[in-house]
Amino acid sequence: MTIFTHLFSPLEIGELQLKNRLTMAPLYLGYAGEGGTVSNLMLDYYREMAQSGVAMVVVENATVDHPTGSGSNRTIRADTDDNLKGLAQLAETIKKEGALACLQINHAGRFAGAEAPVAPSAVETFGRIPKALSQKEIRDVVDKFVDAASRVKKAGFDLVELHGGTGYLLAQFVSPRTNKREDEYGGALENRQKFPLEVLAAVKDAVGDFPVGYRFLADEWLPDGLKLEESSQFATALAGAGVAYISVMGGTYESFFLPEIVEKSKKKGYMVDLAGAIKKEVNVPVITAGRLDTGELAEQVIGSGQADLIGLARVLWTDPEWPKKVKQGREDEVLLCDPECDTCMQLVMKGKPAFCVRWPHEKMRIWKEKFQ
Repeated sequence: MTIFTHLFSPLEIGELQLKNRLTMAPLYLGYAGEGGTVSNLMLDYYREMAQSGVAMVVVENATVDHPTGSGSNRTIRADTDDNLKGLAQLAETIKKEGALACLQINHAGRFAGAEAPVAPSAVETFGRIPKALSQKEIRDVVDKFVDAASRVKKAGFDLVELHGGTGYLLAQFVSPRTNKREDEYGGALENRQKFPLEVLAAVKDAVGDFPVGYRFLADEWLPDGLKLEESSQFATALAGAGVAYISVMGGTYESFFLPEIVEKSKKKGYMVDLAGAIKKEVNVPVITAGRLDTGELAEQVIGSGQADLIGLARVLWTDPEWPKKVKQGREDEVLLCDPECDTCMQLVMKGKPAFCVRWPHEKMRIWKEKFQ
């Protein structure tokens, strides 16, 4: 039986105390209402995630600019006070169950579902050419991040996370693949990282001592994409600029479905090496994720110093009792996400709320009743 010296030990992020090293990593499941409202299904879902025993729940990406920056019509909206009451309910629901509540804010850029998406440069994206942002429009987007972050704080969340992962807008500026600009925001890494650093600085200035984390793209897993050599330098810049933590990931929508990446993502801890590389460069807490589905592996990752926190996404969604079962030595009872199954992904891509085929019959029945 594994002795958990590290996994269930506390950690501080700024003035916040995390009761253990487990967090819920942001996971889009299409549970928001049409138009990005906070639905009852979403409240029920995040209540269950908070009850799991993790120290912090990071709510999936909320748009800072609807519809231009929204990934879909079921992307939560953080760009309007019309949704403030729902966001406040969401924060309260999570915190009431003993977990810290964090909301991730995002601009999807070239991956937005909008009719006319925007990006650093007019680089073809799945058959569409996004509009390159002007410098004035860049400043407007910075302001939108500030407004959204201020709204997150007002809603009662404990932290806000800037979404610089998955190849979304913040990452698009850093990537040499998607940033072909010839002005002060393009060219050398120093210029390409300018926009996300401006967003971080402006948000921190607006929210004061409210912690600001960063979802971080370490490697696009594309031949001409961002790689660790440059991303590690960017991570150092983020840490120096006062980011509260760095949540490390790999891949974008252009690499996720490549055969070699599909196979890679079936392996346990497939993104830990990226987190370990970033951890060596920074002095702020680092979160890692990627099919960390056994207590022994999670303990090993923390104990070896490759990361400070574990991010559980589909692992926790499949079995919200994972933390308790692991801690109590009942890991043989854990329901595990099947790496060969992509039902949830297929549902999300069709614009439908996702369910897990591994759920017990009774849970599936209750879920369907809620949804219908």
